[in-house]
Amino acid sequence: MDPQAEHHELVIIGAGFGGIALATKLHDAGIEDFVILERAGDLGGTWRDNTYPGCACDVPSHLYSLSFAPNPDWSRTYGTQPEILAYLHRVAEDNDIVRHIAYNTELVEANWDEDARHWVLNTNTGVLTATVLISATGVYGEAKYPDIPGVENFAGTAFHSLHWDHDHDLTGERVAVLGTGASAVQIIPEIAPKVLRLKVFQRSAPWIVPRMDRHTSAAERALLRRFPLIGRIIRSFYYAGIESFGLVGFVNRRFRHPFELLGKFQLRRQVRDKGLRKTLTPDYMIGCKRAIFADDYLPALTRDNVDVIATGIEEIRAGSIVTRDGVEHPVDTIIYATGFIVPPAVYERIRSTGGHSYSELYAKRPQSYLGVAIAGFPNFFATLAPFGAVGNQSAIYMIEAQSRYIVDAITTMRRSAVTRVEVRSEVQEAFLDDMNTRSQKTVWLTGGCASSYYHTEDGRNAGLYPGWSFEYAARTSRFDRDAYELSVR
Repeated sequence: MDPQAEHHELVIIGAGFGGIALATKLHDAGIEDFVILERAGDLGGTWRDNTYPGCACDVPSHLYSLSFAPNPDWSRTYGTQPEILAYLHRVAEDNDIVRHIAYNTELVEANWDEDARHWVLNTNTGVLTATVLISATGVYGEAKYPDIPGVENFAGTAFHSLHWDHDHDLTGERVAVLGTGASAVQIIPEIAPKVLRLKVFQRSAPWIVPRMDRHTSAAERALLRRFPLIGRIIRSFYYAGIESFGLVGFVNRRFRHPFELLGKFQLRRQVRDKGLRKTLTPDYMIGCKRAIFADDYLPALTRDNVDVIATGIEEIRAGSIVTRDGVEHPVDTIIYATGFIVPPAVYERIRSTGGHSYSELYAKRPQSYLGVAIAGFPNFFATLAPFGAVGNQSAIYMIEAQSRYIVDAITTMRRSAVTRVEVRSEVQEAFLDDMNTRSQKTVWLTGGCASSYYHTEDGRNAGLYPGWSFEYAARTSRFDRDAYELSVR
């Protein structure tokens, strides 16, 4: 190890919502010796990287924002990518976070030094050491491409929704969109009017429920600035509405029927063609995957220049996509709206005391304690680790709960002169047993989804907390030191 390596009490990986929330809470606690490693040249995380047409949040803006930084000036019910990114910049600047960010600095490898009681971090710009390492990288940062024969043979233009090619003009082209998840649902209505032909390759039909997005008026925004309490009431209203999806997810699958009726009503109202409607009808229970809020997706699929193809892809050729029924579909551009790699790549670079990366451990089974700590990783915390996310609430709510817990843990270390903290393996095992037991009858595992972010390939819970978000917040309201091995020297 380089004896001249720069040392910090804390190193945070990622300057998105998680990193900014953590940094603000650290400031509030009087902790200043920390740096945020950001691999890009700007902050914002997923809201910096996703710039595809129509990119917006699927959670209402008043809820998809930090509770300590309300924004009365959202221009729409659901925030768009540029507006959310601008909001993050403003929060970082208002809370003096920018000075802590090391831009264009990517973690290459992180190893725990037991003798020195700190992490040794190799980055693309040099070596750092940290008493505590915190991952705030989020979940959706690495593009996932489908494993389809012939992908490398395609001679046209191809790109992932995460890496949108803004220099490529789709006007008048034959375009294929692979995938019908949240990104595709936003992209398709934006590009359908300009392309010659749009082929939407659907593996499974998503549940679509009304979004009811609209512009906010200047009068509304002025009222919210004058009376902040109204904004908090609106936030609580949205919180309760989204939280109610837990009734379907983990309380009882029978609660799905009102939500499914809403989705079926939306489909019947917006798609008159019975054949197309049948193709767009999900064959699994709502909540098995996260339902998508959209008002313009289904109408876009009814356009004369749009085809929905659900027969499965056999191969990709130089200028076409061949489906399993033998039909060849000529295309000029392929857009991969095929999701993200979970867990993110940074977890391949963080190694436990046993020499295993977290990605290797995750491949065996998703694991953590409360979604914030992992046995075998001393002085390490994370936001939105497995079982630190829910399917029925804004991720920002969970990040704030985790930030409070992590900062309380660090404050405890400081107050008690603790040099090493690690969750007890038996505590983590008991937590995981509870999570898996509570997950057995959830719609996530029994709702009929062939594939989902909610479950692993072998049918286990991939990392959703099977309970109410307010229960989770109460559980993480303070650092439970008895769950950890703490040592001083």
